[in-house]
Amino acid sequence: MNPNAIFDYLQDLQARIVEAIELVDGKRFLHDSWQRAEGGGGTSCMLEGGNVFERAGIGFSHVLGSKLPPSASVAHPEAAGRNWQAMGVSLVFHPRNPYIPTVHMNVRFFVAEKPGEEPVWWFGGGMDLTPYYGFEEDAVHFHRTCRNAVSPFGEQYYARFKQACDEYFYLKHRKEARGIGGIFFDDFSELGFEQSFAFQRSVGDAFLNAYLPIVQKRKNMPYGERERDFQAYRRGRYVEFNLIQDRGTIFGLQSNGRTESILLSMPPIVKWRYDWRPETGSPEARLYTDFITGRDWLAGT
Repeated sequence: MNPNAIFDYLQDLQARIVEAIELVDGKRFLHDSWQRAEGGGGTSCMLEGGNVFERAGIGFSHVLGSKLPPSASVAHPEAAGRNWQAMGVSLVFHPRNPYIPTVHMNVRFFVAEKPGEEPVWWFGGGMDLTPYYGFEEDAVHFHRTCRNAVSPFGEQYYARFKQACDEYFYLKHRKEARGIGGIFFDDFSELGFEQSFAFQRSVGDAFLNAYLPIVQKRKNMPYGERERDFQAYRRGRYVEFNLIQDRGTIFGLQSNGRTESILLSMPPIVKWRYDWRPETGSPEARLYTDFITGRDWLAGT
């Protein structure tokens, strides 16, 4: 097991994605490095007020400790009482044009070690898409790219992690999916270290292929105040999920991570309304009836 190789890969992944998004947007990311008193640190890269992205945040973090946060020790009692380190890259991109979906991706690694004993380790990550106005060809493209990233390791993985994504990114208090999903895996070590790491790299490397073709196709579509208003309303669901349910947010805050970096996923403009429903048959209503339904986007393909 070589955590240094994972560290190097994650830093390179962050740099590659930043470079690609800057080429699309035309504006540069702010690079903000930080240190954590308990050990470790990271670099948060933020683009705000861009030509294509209203807010795009991608962070690399590598944090160390001797006492697990409650969110981790309850789920993994076997790791309690060990020195631990966690590292990962996490991003959320909020586009300006409502016809471009918001996207989230992260890949991460955790290891807890104790002298004289085998380390406890696992990988996690995935990516998911959150459209405001759905396009079937975009959903199929995104899911096909996810499937192609994991299928070389076993045909079962796409269906398994697609279901896990649908279940995880579900707002229980709303009884509503956040978006159209993708793939999500956690506590992943079943392929052994080298192949599990290769699995993570395949997912991370697939991100730009999954998302950028959709951005290029939709970025020049005309829109008005109606579309922007609905986008801001749906962004409220994003905020609710991240603050109430997201394990990464909870772990980061409980482990005394840097708050600004943990919350870089928050959209810049968001709205809530009391008991609002879209008009039946409207483009906004189609999001609920045709897209955020846990649908099998690759049926027959």
